[in-house]
Amino acid sequence: MPLLPLDHVEDHENRKSDRRVEKSDPPDGKERRDAIADPREAYNRQYVTFYLGDHYLGIEVEKVQEVFKSKEMTGVPLASSEIAGLINLRGHIIITLDLRKRLGFKEGSPQDEEMSIVVRTEDGQVNLLVDRIGGVIEVRPDLFEETPPTLDKRLAKVIKGIYKLKDCLLLALDSDLVTRIEDVAA
Repeated sequence: MPLLPLDHVEDHENRKSDRRVEKSDPPDGKERRDAIADPREAYNRQYVTFYLGDHYLGIEVEKVQEVFKSKEMTGVPLASSEIAGLINLRGHIIITLDLRKRLGFKEGSPQDEEMSIVVRTEDGQVNLLVDRIGGVIEVRPDLFEETPPTLDKRLAKVIKGIYKLKDCLLLALDSDLVTRIEDVAA
């Protein structure tokens, strides 16, 4: 924003309140998910969202370090199939978990380009392979519900709960539980 002389400050403030924010369509032409966040609510949560098949999941923004297209990985001999390999991220060697295999989902189609989400955990960084990225949304706490008992046990172990959004359900993933390496080996 350009600096204005002090005698124009009052004028500038009056014009600023007249601005209108226009909603723009995302570049892919698809409608954005409406999380109905209340800006007055101090307990709103922000999630980086992604898809595994048709499932819409999210990880708390505070836990996510970065998101990028999947990189070439080095395989880990004799490792569980859930461990997709290792990546070198700016000099740091990070283990990569295939979230589809970890959560018991069917294999994705080979032509789909996977995305990576690097999360911070108690044990360090872990890279998660997902189908595609959704974006960042903010949700109100009153939309949260406990994990239903009908959810697959493998998935229910790592889901904090579910947010009922306008047009879908957001599964809130517990990144610390889903990335526990000792559980992968078991």
